[in-house]
Amino acid sequence: MVEKPAEDGSLRRDLAFSYRLYKPAKPSGECFFLLHGSGVDETTLVALGRRIAPRAVLVAVRGRIVQEDGFRWFTRITPTRFEQESIRREAGAFSDFITEAAKRHGLDFSRMTFLGYSNGANLVSSVMLLHPGLIERAALLRPMPVLDDVPPVDLSRSRVLIVAGAADLTYAPFAPALVILLSQHGAEVDARIVPSGHEFGDRDAAIVRQWLADQAAIVAQAN
Repeated sequence: MVEKPAEDGSLRRDLAFSYRLYKPAKPSGECFFLLHGSGVDETTLVALGRRIAPRAVLVAVRGRIVQEDGFRWFTRITPTRFEQESIRREAGAFSDFITEAAKRHGLDFSRMTFLGYSNGANLVSSVMLLHPGLIERAALLRPMPVLDDVPPVDLSRSRVLIVAGAADLTYAPFAPALVILLSQHGAEVDARIVPSGHEFGDRDAAIVRQWLADQAAIVAQAN
């Protein structure tokens, strides 16, 4: 049986993580890896990704940990405590996936942005801290730090946007700690707060879109 082309968003299982690839008719060269939150699947961030960058290639990835009717990225002990071995195992597997997906689909590392929400955002930050150099631009929505022990890594080439929700009573209080953690390891962090709870929406899309435009302007000036 011949596999359907990936560009139409069909589910692919040819790499370690299941994923969907969405390629617009006239791609800009940008690429977004989309990492969903807990208990859902890879399709939940596609609309947000399209609002942020309509001409970007979207790689919507599915977490491998089964939870109720959906998926997550690593095993949870409580809402704010997580199994450390699971984090490290899945972060390692995802770092390999990034390299393999880029090679398979001709993706430009210099134009990649990793957009993660909640549990997906936490996996992105874990990959940055455990496997530095792969992720240099990340937009993290409603994140928190999840690693108990962090190695001495250099994130001076990394640019990170962190967006917390003012009414997100469970997770917003942890966002400042993640800002400090990434900054202490050299990352340039832009921290924002939106007037919402744990859900994401149009305000997040606007903030990410403007942040990316600002980053592009900085790069253009440097060149």
